[in-house]
Amino acid sequence: MSEKTLNFIEHIIEEDINSGLSPDLLRFRFPPEPNGYLHIGHVKAICLNFNLGNRYKVPVNLRFDDTNPTKEETQYVEAIKNDIDWLGFQWYKECYASDYFPQLYDWSKKLINKGLAYVDSQSSEQISEQKGTPTYPGEDSPYRNRSISENLTIFQEMKDGKHKEGTHVLRAKIDMTAPNMLLRDPVMYRVLYKTHHRTGDDWCIYPMYDWTHGESDYIEHISHSLCSLEFKPHRELYEWFLDALSPLDSIRPKQIEFARLNLSYTVMSKRKLKALIDQSYVSGWDDPRMPTISGLRRRGYTPESLQNFVNTAGVAKRENIIDVSLLEFCLRDHLNKIAPRVMAVLNPIKLTIKNYPQGQIEMLKAENNPEDEKAGFRDVPFCGDLYIERDDFREEANRKFFRLTLGKEVRLKNAYIIKGEAVLKDAEGNINEIICTYDHLSKSGSGTEESQRKVKGTLHWVSKAHAYPIKVNMYDRLFSVEEPDKNKDENPAQFINPDSYSQVQGYIEPSVISSAPGDKFQFQRLGYFILDEKTRDHMVFNKTVGLRDTWKKA
Repeated sequence: MSEKTLNFIEHIIEEDINSGLSPDLLRFRFPPEPNGYLHIGHVKAICLNFNLGNRYKVPVNLRFDDTNPTKEETQYVEAIKNDIDWLGFQWYKECYASDYFPQLYDWSKKLINKGLAYVDSQSSEQISEQKGTPTYPGEDSPYRNRSISENLTIFQEMKDGKHKEGTHVLRAKIDMTAPNMLLRDPVMYRVLYKTHHRTGDDWCIYPMYDWTHGESDYIEHISHSLCSLEFKPHRELYEWFLDALSPLDSIRPKQIEFARLNLSYTVMSKRKLKALIDQSYVSGWDDPRMPTISGLRRRGYTPESLQNFVNTAGVAKRENIIDVSLLEFCLRDHLNKIAPRVMAVLNPIKLTIKNYPQGQIEMLKAENNPEDEKAGFRDVPFCGDLYIERDDFREEANRKFFRLTLGKEVRLKNAYIIKGEAVLKDAEGNINEIICTYDHLSKSGSGTEESQRKVKGTLHWVSKAHAYPIKVNMYDRLFSVEEPDKNKDENPAQFINPDSYSQVQGYIEPSVISSAPGDKFQFQRLGYFILDEKTRDHMVFNKTVGLRDTWKKA
């Protein structure tokens, strides 16, 4: 592998291989908790683990860390699998921490027998108070020196459902004076009478994350356990639990931390994203304004654009905020290559060409995608009655307005040069029709001298007789400030962008009528749009992204 292509994690892996670790023993995993939908931040971890698996040609497991039945649901499991599959990755084994509950329970008894775990019968408040502070040591629990036999008895009773929630916990016996507060006798098990999405009511004690995670890695023979930087303080505890189970008869996993992906104008906390749903700021996990993978997919993002984004952002050791404009650039770059071009008018006004032959209809050739030679051409109907964008006309305009106005010429895309002649207004003085003339020799691609004539403006249009009505969901960034979650104690909902959603009705050329939900298009001069997957009796498009970044200018 070329040194120039290595990130710091790959350097560590290469060093381990050079130190004697067989490449055949490399194993990776992506371990989400099924308590919500995956978001753009998870894409980084997904790509990192699965790309390492592909690079070294070794297995990558999908493991659900499902140890908290109060928050985890089967619907989240299915959504996570669907998202990873959509991104283009295939896992080797589908694993669940809950599958390891019997082994974790047996190992817990092993730690009790070794004098490395005990049952504490204090309340959670008392335990918290005794933990101390980062500058003051903690105090030993009065139950810390319970006999091994008593600990085993009570722990068995906890498992058998003989004790109420909150009466007992199992704690590791480490060091109540440790500088790392996570080592101050952390809780390993708690009593919890909640139905688990997989094990049902088989268990009423559930293991904590720190106890479960490293041991699950060990069970699955994971060689390198990759996690985000917030778990760096947990590494010492990760190592302690593995040491406590020694001697180990399999490969010992190594935890490596990397900086998670933080994106401007975005909230990454699943808890806070769920709060936005519960408070009806968004319609659900797949709302196209959400940073969830399902929301991004419905918005019109492609797997390729998301993978390109995280690869461009890179793997770092320090936290930073990536500008969302990079994400949008990667999206535009891919859609520009694959999205067919069509014409749609979203704020229509009627335009009549008074000298165009009455009743005549032409089929004009239009290029489907100039970036793709194989995309070919389509027929677009043209007649004397059209729709154009209302913003593309001004009755009076200055010299810098290069669209249609009275007395000046513009070109209709793929069609003719027209000249504004007059307007028709309603009783309130609002313009409801534009009257133009056209130069019949100026047809695009006709080869005439007039067809080569240059004008400063080109407008898109739709034939009124052939226009298909559509609804368009206009989406923008969900938050109006760059760091809506900067203060973790504040509710980011206060920074909701009031203009993040609106719906308009317009018209589109008839070539799209046979399109399927999920099909993506460039509406020429307007941006990229996707036919919404929830389209039913009406054709509904979602705006994906504009043709250029105008947010900061706005």
